[in-house]
Amino acid sequence: MENLTYNSFFLELEGLKVSEEAMYPAFLFFLLFYVIIMVSNIGIFILIIGHRSLHEPMYMLFCNLPLNDILGNSIMIPRLLMDIIKRPSERYISYVECVVQAFSTHTYGTTSHTILIIMAFDRYVAICHPLRYQTILTQKMVITLSTLAWGVALLFISILIGLTLRLNRCRTFISNPFCDNASLFKLSCEDVTVNNLYGLIYTVLLFGSSMGSIAITYIKIVTVCLITKSKTLNSRALKTCSTHLALYLIMLISGFIVIVLHRFPAYSDYRKLSSLLFHIIPSILNPIIYGLQCTEIRQVLIQVVQLKKKVGP
Repeated sequence: MENLTYNSFFLELEGLKVSEEAMYPAFLFFLLFYVIIMVSNIGIFILIIGHRSLHEPMYMLFCNLPLNDILGNSIMIPRLLMDIIKRPSERYISYVECVVQAFSTHTYGTTSHTILIIMAFDRYVAICHPLRYQTILTQKMVITLSTLAWGVALLFISILIGLTLRLNRCRTFISNPFCDNASLFKLSCEDVTVNNLYGLIYTVLLFGSSMGSIAITYIKIVTVCLITKSKTLNSRALKTCSTHLALYLIMLISGFIVIVLHRFPAYSDYRKLSSLLFHIIPSILNPIIYGLQCTEIRQVLIQVVQLKKKVGP
């Protein structure tokens, strides 16, 4: 029978469905990924901030991405690990914690798009207007772009979650491994048409502006490369843009899989798993791809490792 407790302070979280035999392997699996995410993203963030040779606009803008990966996974994954080793009947979460988790989850997804948009602008200026790059991408512009990326995301998500907070709740069970906005407003027995409408507008605007700006940027970059026919410029564009495009496609494909599976209730278990992987896979691959592809970051990393070998016993 459905629980109709009105505005209950505690909610029951479904968590990740695993058998008793798979409980500890699943725990170790996600714990390993969490450690990799934290170590790799904190490492590359400190590497860029701590070395003046990497204080270029491209790398300073990229710093927003590991910061987003750290914040986005620090709230969701530890809670998931706790719930894995609990019995399903013991997986309770306070409404306040659930709201915070939903806010951080959606902020992570939205900011991933906005950060990659400002990074695309950086690549556009670097390739299409190289002589004006230093005058356009000043320290002030980098701060403005970073603030804009986070500010837009926080504004959209504040409205999204705010519309859900106004609803009274008559259910307590969240059919998801973690809290998100859809799970929260499904707890209500009131009309959620406004929530669905805003969610649709927000999704269309986010994906539309994201894909549109990335497409326009790369069309202009390709056009400049074809017109100039410079091997040096083409090589530089391929090197720097391929990294950015790889990060964007990984994030975009992961997000699309979750959205598509939402339309097929029969595959709800696959959707729940894919929503977890949406956080994990890009967060693991982002620092690896950027670290391996960017020569400057790779060289500084090698210097740090060599220095530690010399200092060490």
